Amino acid sequence: MLRTSLFAQVGVALLAGVLVGRLWPDAGTAAQPLGDGFVRLIKAMIAPLVFCVVVAGITKAGDLKSFGRMGLKALIWFEIATTVALVVGLLAGNLAGPGKGMNVDPASLDASAVDEKTGGGELPSTSEFILHSLPDSAVGAFAENSLLQVLVLACLAGAALLHLGHTKVPAILPAIEQAQEVVFAIVGFIMKLAPLAVFGATAHLVGEYGLGALSTYGKLIAVCYGVALVFLVLLGLALKALTGLSLWKFIRYTREEMLLALGTASSETVMPRMMQKLRQAGCRDDAVGLVLPTGYSFNLDGASIYLSIGTLFIAQAVGVDLTLGQQVTVVLVLMLTSKGMAGVPGSAFLALSATASALGVIPAGAVALLLGVDRIMDAMRVATNLLGNCVAVFVVSRWEGALDLPRARKVLSGEIAFVPEQAERAEEAERVEQGEQGAQSALVQPRAQPVPEAGQEKEPDVLYRGTP
Repeated sequence: MLRTSLFAQVGVALLAGVLVGRLWPDAGTAAQPLGDGFVRLIKAMIAPLVFCVVVAGITKAGDLKSFGRMGLKALIWFEIATTVALVVGLLAGNLAGPGKGMNVDPASLDASAVDEKTGGGELPSTSEFILHSLPDSAVGAFAENSLLQVLVLACLAGAALLHLGHTKVPAILPAIEQAQEVVFAIVGFIMKLAPLAVFGATAHLVGEYGLGALSTYGKLIAVCYGVALVFLVLLGLALKALTGLSLWKFIRYTREEMLLALGTASSETVMPRMMQKLRQAGCRDDAVGLVLPTGYSFNLDGASIYLSIGTLFIAQAVGVDLTLGQQVTVVLVLMLTSKGMAGVPGSAFLALSATASALGVIPAGAVALLLGVDRIMDAMRVATNLLGNCVAVFVVSRWEGALDLPRARKVLSGEIAFVPEQAERAEEAERVEQGEQGAQSALVQPRAQPVPEAGQEKEPDVLYRGTP
């Protein structure tokens, strides 16, 4: 099983990384390039993959209006989900009070450490975020790996193909589908390195940060992970009510990808495989290609939970008691700032700093309190963000009539096994080829002659009926 199962390989690599990081911290810290290199390779494939899937999905669906309607429904779902995550986080922060009793003096905190973490950057405003989503260079969108810009280009290309029709550009769509197969094949090669990446990332985490933060921030960590679990239960109930599918079965179906995302602390590393699995689970290509990548920017449920609880933790730690009106302001500010977080270094601290500035009662330097625990929260954020986006794909697909529900049930129940994209296409091509060979052999095979009964003469062979 260790030789053939990616789940087993990643699990062993995770345990080995923890062991090496704990026993030999310097060696664990030095293993970081293994994880970083894997993430870079996967990220290189995401932009071309999203472009190919979206263009092919729009063209095959043949209806640009339904694609736009699907995008609007996805944004509505994203807003509902992130708002629920923020509210649940605030409720838990008020009930548990993870920062109460710490009595921290803000003057004793090093605010410059936050600037070092964020690189002195800032979150984009709403207008800047919208403008940045529009590409100013077709090549630059791919070079910068900006998913929203690639999505805009893909929508334009799909619309152009629909407008021109297959008769004017008959070679474009097959070329895009073939490029998609090449990208999936490359992803398959890179995934062979996943255990090394998990080992390097885990060893670095444990070696550099140690396990001391678990005792210092134990209550905050427990509250964040507990709230994430409650939110996932709510998400599972919503999925069951709206589609009839089980979130637990989906987690079992994607256990390899979930473990890899947790080990590398990055949900981007599993986006290509998640797209394959969602498509094979009955979601239409255009729904997967639009909803999943968009969710990486607009549907950060795990980050929303962390930001809401983190804001209350900071306020409680420095002795500030937030009123109901101020907590409503927290929700409104985070609803905006959380949308521009994707791809911004130190985005969580930038969002927390923006929230503290909007409230005017929390010292900006108090954000430094979360520096020691931020990395440990990655597993919670990654798992919740990833599952939230996958649930969004199922819900929006069902809402738009783009979900093959019987197939989804069979796949999640294990009746239909997952086959990697390139292997599935190869098997399909082989079946078609065998079918064509069988048909040709049937055409050239001589016709069986009836055996004459006793007393009957054999009918003479004929070239044409009626000609001896």
